[in-house]
This record gives sequence, structure tokens and C-alpha cells, in this order.
Amino acid sequence: MGISVNGVDITDHAIEQELPHHQDAGNPLKQSVHELVLRSVLLHEADRLAIGGADDDARIEALFAQEVKVPEADAAACATFYRNQPRRFSSGAMVEARHILFQVTPEVPLELLRATGQAVLAELRIHPERFADLAREYSNCPSGAVGGSLGQLSQGQTVPEFDKLLFRLAPGALADHLLESRFGLHIVQVLRRVDGAALPFDAVHAQIADRLKRAAWQRGLHQYLRILVGRADVEGVALEGADTPLVQ
Repeated sequence: MGISVNGVDITDHAIEQELPHHQDAGNPLKQSVHELVLRSVLLHEADRLAIGGADDDARIEALFAQEVKVPEADAAACATFYRNQPRRFSSGAMVEARHILFQVTPEVPLELLRATGQAVLAELRIHPERFADLAREYSNCPSGAVGGSLGQLSQGQTVPEFDKLLFRLAPGALADHLLESRFGLHIVQVLRRVDGAALPFDAVHAQIADRLKRAAWQRGLHQYLRILVGRADVEGVALEGADTPLVQ
């Protein structure tokens, strides 16, 4: 591939070794090269600053600890976040929901599965009373036998992408798109909602402060990586910043 960072080659063998760690990425080869380039840039910076460690991972962690500094979240920022996220800071919230699952399998092309799901969703927009019948006919979830019913669900009980949609939909609402999760494609409807009681600010202040600090650290890290990448001598790939695709 002819890729190097500050005169040091990133070999095809190194890329082959990295590939298995990124098989879930949209482009595993691009992601592998991206990771190796960033890692090399970071280790060169650790060398320049004479930062040691038990191994390369420890040296990179020590580099981040020394160079990426973010302030603590103040009380005003925490209070604003608390006011703007009322559902996030409540206890006892619950929904009654049902779904139709179109499970992804090697035998069924995703395009065909998506087309089937879209057709069923279109039918439900016209005839919402057919939900239970269509769930029994199409759903690959055991809940299909009972019309797609998932019963009552509390926040955090399902996978994050499903949970987020469930607690955003109004009672009686049918999601206007197919939800994609690790299980497949879902048509989702919320039948009933029980809103939880708000948690007092003092009970969640520390949690919010930690969340805001982690978000600030991620932004700081992203900026730091862009600076290092812009300063590095990278050959064999077009590179403008840490978030730029490394293989064209």
C-alpha cells in the first residue's frame, strides 16, 4: 500500500493483523488503516515527549492524560442539561409496546427484507387495526404469536436503539420508519405510557457532571488528534484530520 507515518512504514502485514478488529465497520480496510495511522502518530508524539509506559497502550493513555485537559462541568451547565432532559432523569417510566421483527439471516437478502418491512409498514399506516394479524404472519420474534406484544417495558430494558425509540413515541403512535437493531428491522408501536417521577437535581448532579466531562474530553481528544495528524508527515493516504477517511 506504500503508507508511512513520519518515515515509518505501515506494512500490509500490520493491516492484515488489524483487519479482524474492524469487521463490523462499513469499510474494514479503511478503518484498519485509520486506526494504524492514528496509533503511529500518537506513538511518535509519545516518543517526542519522552513519555514511557509498560507497553504502547499504556504510553498512549499516559499521553492523553498529560496532553488532553478539560475543565470540570460547573453547576450551571449541569442544571441546564438537567432541565433540558426531563425524561432522562426520571424513575419508573414505563411503556406498553408491540413490534414486528424482520430478522436478518444469511438466507434472505437485506434489500428484500427491507422491502417487505416497508410494505408491511405502508399497510399498517392505512389499516393500523391489522397490526396483530401482520405480526403473527411476518414477525420472526416469539412475540409474533401474541400479536407482537412486548408487554410493559421500563427504560434500559431493551437494546439502546430500541429503548430510545420506545420512549420517544407518543401513546398510540406507530414509528414512521423501520428501526434497525442488532436483531434486524422492526416496526414499533407504543400503546401506552406511564411517565416516571422526576429525580431531584441533587441526586443526579454527579452523574450529569461526569457525563458532561466525558463529552468535553471526547471533543478535546478529537481536536488534539486533528492537530497531531495535521503536523505529521503521512505518506500514501490523503489526510486532513483525524476524522478524514484515510484511504481514497
